[in-house]
Amino acid sequence: MKLGLSTYSLHRLLNTNELSLTDAIRWVAEHGGEHVEIVPISFNLLDSPELIDDIRRTAEEVGIEISGYCIGANFVKDTEEEYEQEIAKTIKHVDIAHRLGATRMRHDVASRPIPETTLENFEADLPRLVEACRRIADHAATLGVTTSLENHGFYLQNSERVRRLVIEVDRPNFRTTLDIGNFLCVDEDPVSAVMNNISYASMVHLKDFYRRPSTRNPGEGWFRSSHGAYLRGAIFGQGDIDTPAVISVLKSSGYDGYLSLEFEGMEDPRQGVRIALDNARRLWAEASV
Repeated sequence: MKLGLSTYSLHRLLNTNELSLTDAIRWVAEHGGEHVEIVPISFNLLDSPELIDDIRRTAEEVGIEISGYCIGANFVKDTEEEYEQEIAKTIKHVDIAHRLGATRMRHDVASRPIPETTLENFEADLPRLVEACRRIADHAATLGVTTSLENHGFYLQNSERVRRLVIEVDRPNFRTTLDIGNFLCVDEDPVSAVMNNISYASMVHLKDFYRRPSTRNPGEGWFRSSHGAYLRGAIFGQGDIDTPAVISVLKSSGYDGYLSLEFEGMEDPRQGVRIALDNARRLWAEASV
């Protein structure tokens, strides 16, 4: 197991220029991270290719790995031209992942407004989603990159839909980036959902949420799940997810890859991430197999 951090966890500091991207990578290393996952929020590597070499050089200097590269994508399009453009853009990002030295890349697959995230729409969209993911994975395979979807964005967030897409794509280098917290966004129990998807995981995101029922509005700072529950980011190990049980599932499954911490809490990111990394190390050490 290698514990590290997604740059998403520090995006508030990146947005305000309190940290540069290379500063963030150094910060991860200084706080014991063994790897860093690059998420282009507040920067764009297609428009600023010079940053690619800066990222790789900095990671080499501080002695941590670049574990992955995460981008958004949506292959539900109104026209064939838009569909092809989205595939072509995603393939360009695969090339960036390879240039970074990353062997894993997450691209989102599909998004719809919550009222449209029905099973009927999923089944209708599935063939085109499968085709897009296959084409991207086939290109990635020539570069030694494993692509993945994350349980993300309400539409493909349920563990069975994730599992279905991975099986249908049927490529050894197409897997899932398994975010243990995101299942709550579609009101699915994280422990059972992780059990359902861990055998398909190429990367695991550690995340925690506070959760309140739909009848109890906690006020500012919360968002709602697909069925109306209230959610707010928490420091990993301090929220309402049974994180010890999830870590035990990961450890007993034999998963020995990257664990990438994602922090979405209201606390100062430096404090929240530091505590979260300590909690993750402790919970992994304490977990039974």
